[in-house]
Amino acid sequence: MLPSLACCLKTSLVLFLLHNPPCVTSRRTPGFALSPPMETTIQDNNNYTWHNFKTFLNARKGSHVSGMSELKRYFHRFGYLQLRDFDNITDNFDAGFESAVLRYQAKLGLPITGKLDSHTISQIMAPRCGVPDTVHKLHASRNYVYFPGKPRWTRHIPMTLTYSFSPENLISYLSLSDVKNVFKHAFARWGSVIPVSFMETDDYGFADIKIGFYSGDHGDGEPFDGILGVLAHSFSPESGKFHLDAAETWAVELGMEKSEVAVDLESVAIHEIGHLLGLAHSPVNEAVMYPSLKPRKKKVDLSVDDIQGVQALYGSNPNFTLGSLLKSDISTNQSLHQRVRYSLWSTLFIALLLMLLCM
Repeated sequence: MLPSLACCLKTSLVLFLLHNPPCVTSRRTPGFALSPPMETTIQDNNNYTWHNFKTFLNARKGSHVSGMSELKRYFHRFGYLQLRDFDNITDNFDAGFESAVLRYQAKLGLPITGKLDSHTISQIMAPRCGVPDTVHKLHASRNYVYFPGKPRWTRHIPMTLTYSFSPENLISYLSLSDVKNVFKHAFARWGSVIPVSFMETDDYGFADIKIGFYSGDHGDGEPFDGILGVLAHSFSPESGKFHLDAAETWAVELGMEKSEVAVDLESVAIHEIGHLLGLAHSPVNEAVMYPSLKPRKKKVDLSVDDIQGVQALYGSNPNFTLGSLLKSDISTNQSLHQRVRYSLWSTLFIALLLMLLCM
């Protein structure tokens, strides 16, 4: 009887652990933990997500690393380093580049070390928006950032902005109806917090916001670079230009897309719409206006930082209150906790039942 009981207890414990794994947050190792398929894909494409980042790890002022000149070009492109002579960029980690690294770390909420540590290298490797980061001293009471001059759409409040899709610059593997549905939801998220509504139009030439998928050099001075690297870019008000890299594996439903380098279309759409409205990149990692987005990551919920920033430009939607947003978050968390408790007790019940049957 005792061996049988012990066997049942072991079986019950295994079942319990399978249904309720230890509560430990899963996280990727900083640095270079790319899976082989993703790493191969990156190496085969000429973009900023280089495969030889290990050579830069822990480089600091005074270091000389082959390829550092390309890294300097990256920092120049995104607003952290001024370069005048592009033909004579050295591979030396000089004082100017150290200052750029410090600004980059401060802007993106990284440990401020002044060297290319694992956190900084991981951030550089992450796919991101092609809009340069606005780098300046942040106001003590907020984190959201505007473009220089604080541009915004200057129409009467409430306002309506029209948007349209370029008929010549679409991608064949996604249906136009699916793409339109994604953008409808993305625009609605911003419209729910400010007195601005967004209306689709078939008149692409006269639309306020013009959306299209483009490859490589597409005439705006900001060429795309292939898979990952730069995902998309848009421009400050009132340009209305919204360009996505056609080389990406865009997903309207991540659960249906198996590619390891799939990029969630709605997450990128929401981010770029923020630029179109006048928001620059936020240093708050949870904000949709943070500049980077990892493959297979979904980030569609406006943070308090996003909401406060855009409302400072346009005012608040009369139907929106920050309290209702917080209440919704609390309700969601309570529902999740209730499901976890239900799962725990149901598993315990099954385990005890198995023990009684074995006895």
